[in-house]
Amino acid sequence: MSRFKNEITHLQAHIKTLRLGAGALLLVALVMGIGWWNAPRDLTIHVPPDLRSGSTRKWWEVPPESVYSFSFYIWQQLQRWPVNGDEDYSRNIHVLSPYFTPSCQSFLRHDYEYRRTAGELRQRVRGIYEIPGRGYGEDPTLRVKAVSDRDWIVTLDVTADEYYGSEQVKRALVRYPLKVVRSDVDPERNPFGLAIDCYSGAPQRITTPDPVTPTGTTSGGLGGALGETP
Repeated sequence: MSRFKNEITHLQAHIKTLRLGAGALLLVALVMGIGWWNAPRDLTIHVPPDLRSGSTRKWWEVPPESVYSFSFYIWQQLQRWPVNGDEDYSRNIHVLSPYFTPSCQSFLRHDYEYRRTAGELRQRVRGIYEIPGRGYGEDPTLRVKAVSDRDWIVTLDVTADEYYGSEQVKRALVRYPLKVVRSDVDPERNPFGLAIDCYSGAPQRITTPDPVTPTGTTSGGLGGALGETP
């Protein structure tokens, strides 16, 4: 009889151990489930545009190539008025607002009102494009200057063309010094995690030399512009 009692006691102890083990596993699974639920669903990793060679980067670092490409893309979209600047410029400011800081949005709205009052927008068609030979690859240190891990100064050298109807009223070579900051506040509307904080200095008219002619002489650069402010 004692042998059966010992066996029963042993089985009860074993069942208790299994129950404790199952409880521990359930607790671990619960903790892991909470951690999985709280983990970020999306993770933005900035990859340089030039992938001819391998690259090892920390996921939270933003390479200067990405800062430049973001700045140029957003600024080009802002300055694109395909039909009528009076409507297109205002719409661009609104649509692209997640990519600008609040202070920059206020500056752009004031700029819009100033240009509209001055008659620089009505029936204007505008576009900007990068000056050949003045992109990021030609001089990376000039194009992007890191102020800190969260702040950059981006220099864009572009050609700005404006038309009134079928007549070109402006061709200006402009240097835009832009402030760019890290902004991870709204990944749904701004997946880049960056924002433009408008100018770090006043935009400047620039010149670029024309190609050398076969006789070895050069013609004058396009420094002037027809019309108003850049």
